[in-house]
Amino acid sequence: MVEPKMPVVKAVGLTKVFRDFWNRPKAKAVNDIDFEVHEGEVIGLLGPNGSGKSTTVKMILGLLYPNAGQITVFGKSPKAVETKLEIGYLPEESYLYKYLTAEETLDFFGSLFNLSAAERKMRIEQLLDMVGMTHARNRRVGEFSKGMARRIGLAQAMINDPALLILDEPTSGLDPLGCREVKDLIKMLKKRGKTVIVTSHLLSDVEDVCDRVVILYGGKIRAQGALNELLEVSDANRITTPALPPEAMNKVLDILRHNLHGETFTVDHPRRTLEEFFLDVINRAKADSVETAGVVGGGKIANYLSADSKDKDALIEQLVQPDMPTVEAEKRKEEAARIKAEEDARAAQMAKVLASVNDDKPAMEQLPDKAAKIAENVAEADEKLGSLLGGNDSGKNDK
Repeated sequence: MVEPKMPVVKAVGLTKVFRDFWNRPKAKAVNDIDFEVHEGEVIGLLGPNGSGKSTTVKMILGLLYPNAGQITVFGKSPKAVETKLEIGYLPEESYLYKYLTAEETLDFFGSLFNLSAAERKMRIEQLLDMVGMTHARNRRVGEFSKGMARRIGLAQAMINDPALLILDEPTSGLDPLGCREVKDLIKMLKKRGKTVIVTSHLLSDVEDVCDRVVILYGGKIRAQGALNELLEVSDANRITTPALPPEAMNKVLDILRHNLHGETFTVDHPRRTLEEFFLDVINRAKADSVETAGVVGGGKIANYLSADSKDKDALIEQLVQPDMPTVEAEKRKEEAARIKAEEDARAAQMAKVLASVNDDKPAMEQLPDKAAKIAENVAEADEKLGSLLGGNDSGKNDK
């Protein structure tokens, strides 16, 4: 019998109370909630402002501690360092160092996870391509629009290849193209076994990507479950068919009128969403090679973002990728060998010079006498030159 997997996140009786200066209860932000997040699941954490979403997320991250109840992440305390290494977080506002370039920003966050220089370089290339920011890699993030900064923030959240990704308003500030790319990215991460928690006020985005939702109000869970179950309207039917000729449509309407006994019904044509229409227009413009100075579409998902290194697809990708750490190590070995050879050559040359000095030791001992003789000759030459110049001056005065 296969044992059920441990939930990625598990909360039991989770409670968080904020207190004032005198330690009096001020607000019960989270009030005795229970929920679980399972591996490979995309779950939406929903609710109006002040409902407890951000407080719950901060307790998952280990930034706030509950007053009561218990919360575990990967079966451990959220405060554990090994737990934090497996989490990627995109806050509601992207807090980036505005004087760093996009590439330097990702390199900085990668170094926080002790990734090697070669590994950071490989991941940065893939992430910049994935979020459509390769062309702006050398621009300072302080110059970016909110949407461009949001893309870099999304990239930094995945630099460590997290098993759990927490996205707080991930599509905030993004154009419709960016929103669609983020939603496609979340779906792809789910296919690769990643677990994603999304908080958003854009319910259409949540509906597009989430398997389950948890709806909070007043610090308590008011509803939770699979979207298909929660949103299904069981007391109505909808039939979608190809376009019917008029005579066939009249027969269908007659059947409906006969069976509904006078109840009203509607018949209309299917309709695309505005997002679908917008993306269709943009894709046609791209097909016509229309140039733009704005953000371009993102590329494929970064290869290293796999659920498990033992996964077959991830293993194949690793095999076809160049072994960057090994190449870097070989380069370092060659450089070290070259430096050592230069040092050995200099040492040999110095030894040769010292040997020649020792062989000519008698000549070296005579150097002080030779130097004194030369100084005496120079003094005599100066005295003669002085007398000659003095004689010329006196002759001019007599004239």
